[in-house]
Amino acid sequence: MSSYATTKEGLEKLKAELHELKHVRRYEIADRIAKAKELGDLSENAEYHDAKDALAFLEGRVLELEDFIAKAVVTVPTDTEVVNIGCKVRCEAGGKTREYHIVGPKESEPSAGKISNDSPIGIALLGRKKGESFEHVLPNGAKLAYTIIDITC
Repeated sequence: MSSYATTKEGLEKLKAELHELKHVRRYEIADRIAKAKELGDLSENAEYHDAKDALAFLEGRVLELEDFIAKAVVTVPTDTEVVNIGCKVRCEAGGKTREYHIVGPKESEPSAGKISNDSPIGIALLGRKKGESFEHVLPNGAKLAYTIIDITC
């Protein structure tokens, strides 16, 4: 699976972030730089240097987003029988029901149940079917048995 894989929603979110950076934040930082220049000696002007650092960080993020968006592969799951990017998977593991939304790496938000297709559990889930059981090795080395209860896309 491509490291440029994403859902349609994830791609739209990245495009919105890029627009915000290029059309709002860039101008805010340019304004900070201009105001800092008015303060005088740039060699010892902390505000000027902070604003220049912020601009460099912003420009790096813009380049990163532009590259990702240009190479993005939007996945649209069509088969609800098999786990793929964009699917929500309900599993039973360790006596608990867990739900994961499989997304691309740039969309990952584990606290919200959105896990990357490149994450260890994401990799373990991809291609599996409803009712299938498997063991997954956790980061601490313990094995946990999973059973897929449901897949929705």
